[in-house]
Amino acid sequence: MAALPAARRRNAAGVRPQRGGGTRALLCRDGGRRGQVRGRCGGGCAGPGLWAGGKSATAFFLSNRKMELSSGKLARFADGAAVVQLGDTAVMVTAVSKTKPSASQFMPLVVDYRQKAAAAGRIPTNYLRRELGTTDKEILTSRVIGRLQLFYWQYFKISHRILCNLLAVDGVNDPDVLAINGASAALALSDIPWNGPVGAVRVGVVDGETVINPTRKQMSSSTLNLVVAAAPQNQVVMLEATAENILQQDFCHAIKVGVKQTQHIIQGIQQLVKERGVVKRTVQKLFVAPEEIVECISRDEAINKIRLETEEQLKEKFPEAEPYEIMESFNTVSKDIFRNLILNEYRRCDGRDLTSLRDIKCEVNMFKMLHGSALFQRGQTQVLCTVTFDSIESSVKSDLISTAVRYVHLWMFFFPPYATNEIGKVTGVNRRELGHGALAERALKPVIPQDFPFTIRVTSEVLESNGSSSMASACGGSLALMDAGVPVSSAVAGVAVGLVTKYNLEGRDLEDYRLLTDILGIEDYYGDMDFKMAGTSKGVTALQVDLKLPGIPIKIIMEAIQQATAAKREILQIMNETLAKPRPNRKESGPVVETIHVPLSKRLRFLGPGAYNLKKLQAKTGVTLSQLDEETYSMFAPTPSAMHEAREFIGELCKDDQEVNLEFGAVYTATITEIRDSGVMVKLYPNMTPVLLHNSQLDQRKIKHPSALGLEVGQEIQVKYFGRDPTDGRMRLSRKVLQSPATTVLKTLTDKNSIVLGGTAPESSTSSQ
Repeated sequence: MAALPAARRRNAAGVRPQRGGGTRALLCRDGGRRGQVRGRCGGGCAGPGLWAGGKSATAFFLSNRKMELSSGKLARFADGAAVVQLGDTAVMVTAVSKTKPSASQFMPLVVDYRQKAAAAGRIPTNYLRRELGTTDKEILTSRVIGRLQLFYWQYFKISHRILCNLLAVDGVNDPDVLAINGASAALALSDIPWNGPVGAVRVGVVDGETVINPTRKQMSSSTLNLVVAAAPQNQVVMLEATAENILQQDFCHAIKVGVKQTQHIIQGIQQLVKERGVVKRTVQKLFVAPEEIVECISRDEAINKIRLETEEQLKEKFPEAEPYEIMESFNTVSKDIFRNLILNEYRRCDGRDLTSLRDIKCEVNMFKMLHGSALFQRGQTQVLCTVTFDSIESSVKSDLISTAVRYVHLWMFFFPPYATNEIGKVTGVNRRELGHGALAERALKPVIPQDFPFTIRVTSEVLESNGSSSMASACGGSLALMDAGVPVSSAVAGVAVGLVTKYNLEGRDLEDYRLLTDILGIEDYYGDMDFKMAGTSKGVTALQVDLKLPGIPIKIIMEAIQQATAAKREILQIMNETLAKPRPNRKESGPVVETIHVPLSKRLRFLGPGAYNLKKLQAKTGVTLSQLDEETYSMFAPTPSAMHEAREFIGELCKDDQEVNLEFGAVYTATITEIRDSGVMVKLYPNMTPVLLHNSQLDQRKIKHPSALGLEVGQEIQVKYFGRDPTDGRMRLSRKVLQSPATTVLKTLTDKNSIVLGGTAPESSTSSQ
C-alpha cells in the first residue's frame, strides 16, 4: 500500500506528526478532536469537520471584466484560504493564526507576497535557478496588504500570517490587487476575528476615460495608477496613487468610481461567507487599562513631565501592577488629553492651529562636487537630498513575472537611528525605508522628462525626524533635481494631513472630526490617519493614505485633498524663494554624453578582440560605451576630464586608421606589407589598415603561395576595388581580373576620417556597394 502524504498521515490517536518530532491534535473549535477528515468530529460537536462544505465560488463583473472568488478546494489546513482570478491571472491567499495571544504591544501580523517564476512560465536566471530574497515589488505589495490589520479587533493580539502565492500570471493582469482581495476573502472565510471584508480595485485614466483594473498595456498609457480599498457602505480604507500631474477634480472622481466598484467585491465575499456559514472564534480582550491607575494619572501633575518620572510614581503606588499596565494606562490618558485638546479647543500640542505649517527652510548646492543637492527643514524634520547621474544602461530592470523591461530612475531613502536619537542597528534597507523611498519616487517621477540622457539616482537621508520624512524627501528631492539642472516640468511639494475623530459610545457613528495639516510624529501616533499627498501647483503626482480606523467616509477624503492642496501651494511658494526653476546648465563636475560613429568596416578594430579596447577604455578612464545602432555608439563619461582622456585614447587607437571614398570597379595601386601562405596583405594608402588579398585573387592561375608570382614586401601592384562584404565590412580586392584585356582607369585617393567623435557620420561613397 502506498504511503499517504505527510499532510494526511495520522497515528492511532488521530494525531498528525509534526516537524521536529512533536505532534499536534486536529481539534475542532469547541475542543473536540476530529476523528475523520470529512464530516463531523469525534468530539461530538455539531460543526463541520476540517474539509466539510466542499468548494464555494462566486463571480462578478467589474466594468465588464469577470473576477472570480473561490474557496474550499486548496490549502484546506489553513484557517482561511481563497483563490482570486482575473483573466488568466490567479492568486491564492492563506491566513493562519495562533491560538494563544502574544505579549506584543503591536498587532503581530506578517504578510508575505511572493512572486513565483513558474507562475509566469519562466525559470529564474540566477545561478541556483530558484527564487532568492524578496524583491522590492514583493515588499511594497506586502506593505499594502498589511494595512488590513486595522480591521482586526482592537485587542486581538494573536500572531497571524498572510501568505500570497501566485498560481498563474498571464502578463496582462497585475496580481497585486488580486492579492489584496484574496487576503480579505481568506480572513473573512476563516474563524479569525475580523471586522472586514474589504474590496480593492486599481483605477486608471486612459484617453480621459476611467478604467477599472486596467491591463498592463492600458497602464502603459494611463495618467493615473490608483489602488483603492474600501469597506462596506463606501467607507475608504486605503489609497495608493501615482499620477501624471492629474487635476484635482479628475483625481477625486477616480476615487469615487473606485470606491463604488469595490462594493461588488465586498458583496461577493459576503456571499461566500454566508454560504460557508463562517463562525468567528471568541477571544477575550487581552488588556484593558485599570480604572484606578487611569484615574490616578488623570489627577497627577506629572502627566506634563517626563514619562519615566510618571511611571516611577505609579510603580510606587501600584507595586503589583505589571509594567505593561502602567505604560498602557499612561498612553490611554495621554491620548485622551491630546485628542480632546484638538476636538474641543482646536489646539495642537505645539501651539499651531489646525491648518498651519511648521517653519520651513531650504538650501541648495550644499557641496560643489555633487551633481545636485538640497537641504529641506520643516520643523524638526530635516532631510538631505543628493542627485547623481549615470548612464542609461544602469537603469534597466527586467521583471521576470510580467516579462517587461523598464527604464527606471532610482530613489534611495535612508532613515538612520540617530534621526530619532536612538542607537539602533544600521543594516540594509528595511521595509519602511523601501516604502518611503518608493512614495517619494512616485511623487517626482512624473515631472522628469522621459528623454533625459542620464539615469537619475536621488538619495534622501533623514537627519532629523518628527513627522512625514517621506514628504520632506519629496520636497528636498525636487530642489535637488532643479539644482542639478534636470529640466523638470514643475516643482513638487508634499505634505501629510492627519485626522482625529470622535465616535459615539457604541463606536459606530462618527460624531465629530478634525483634519490636521503637516502633522508631527505624536499626531501621527495618537491620530487616526496619515494622509500623504504630493504634487505640483496644478495637480497630484502621488498619494498614500494609512488609516487606523475601519474606514472613513469619502467626504473626509475629499476635504483632506482640499486641505493638502492649499498647504502644498504654500510650501511651493517657500521653495520657489530658494530656487524657482531648474538651473540652465548642469554642473561642471557632472557627467558628459557624446556619440561616436564607427563604420562597419572599422568596428572590429575599434572594439578589439573580445571587446578588449572597450574594457581597457573603461578601466583607464571610467568611460562606458553602449551601442545605439549598427554604426553609432553612446559614450558616457563621469566627468569632462574623463571624456577628454577617452577622446585621446580613441584618437591614439585610430590615428593610423584613415579611409577614403573608393569607387566601385576602379583600379588602385596597392603596396604589399606582408606575405602570408593564404595571400598578401596590402594597403591602398599609407594610413590604411592592411587587408588580405587572397591567393585566389592574385592570378588567373591557381597558386598555393604568393612567392610563385615573385611578389615581395614593398612591391606595388594594381588591384581592382569591388566594394565591401555586406556581412563583415571587409574590403574586396582583386588582381586577377586586371589580367583581362579590359581597359581601366587609375584613381587618385584623398584622405578622410573614418571614425567621428561627437559628430555626424561621414558621407558614403558615390559608388554602389
